[in-house]
Amino acid sequence: MLEDNGSVRTLSVDIGGSGVKTMVLDITGKPLTERGRLETPQPATPEVVINAIAVLAANQGEFHRVSVGFPGVVRSGVTETAVNLHSSWVGFDLATELSHRLDKPVRVINDADMQGLGAIAGKGVELVITLGTGFGSALFVDGKLVPNMEMGHHYFRKGKTYEQQLGRAALEKIGEKKWNKRLKKAINSLQHLFNYDCLYIGGGEAVRVNLELPLNVKLIPNITGLLGGIALWRN
Repeated sequence: MLEDNGSVRTLSVDIGGSGVKTMVLDITGKPLTERGRLETPQPATPEVVINAIAVLAANQGEFHRVSVGFPGVVRSGVTETAVNLHSSWVGFDLATELSHRLDKPVRVINDADMQGLGAIAGKGVELVITLGTGFGSALFVDGKLVPNMEMGHHYFRKGKTYEQQLGRAALEKIGEKKWNKRLKKAINSLQHLFNYDCLYIGGGEAVRVNLELPLNVKLIPNITGLLGGIALWRN
């Protein structure tokens, strides 16, 4: 089987509201290439995003299978929501269509879930949030994923959701100082809600976090969203 071959190479893809990123990983999840990136085409329909992935893939060298992190609910390779992309993603079979385009087997998962798979220790209750165009989330219990937890679209404060209060648009509107104050309130709220052992904060805007974080809260680099791709192929 392909998965048993120690030389198998996985193309890891992270689809975001502002950028599409790729990287090739070895069987252990170690990067074999530099990260490739293209701006997410607008409007971000399935066709143009798949075209962007194909362009990036052509520059990444040899690979045997593909892992994709997608910003929305994913079920059996089909994208069910895509708030920060385009409405045509609803009900789109991304795994099948991308597999046909690249002629490789493809597995697709929520992008925050994939980032979490690259970050967690696998012990206790671990929560992951991603700060970027939107607000992603993933929950793990003893290393087991609770899939498709779209916490970003639930109410946080003042009648607005986590994404409305902490997404990139809010950051640009209110500035880093107020945004960090909001984030501190969100961290306190999430601790009381989940009683997590560890919270991981990632995403493209995690570099803007300027807080004294509790000991059980860790910042993780944005590249973790690609490194988690290897976990999609573990039995």
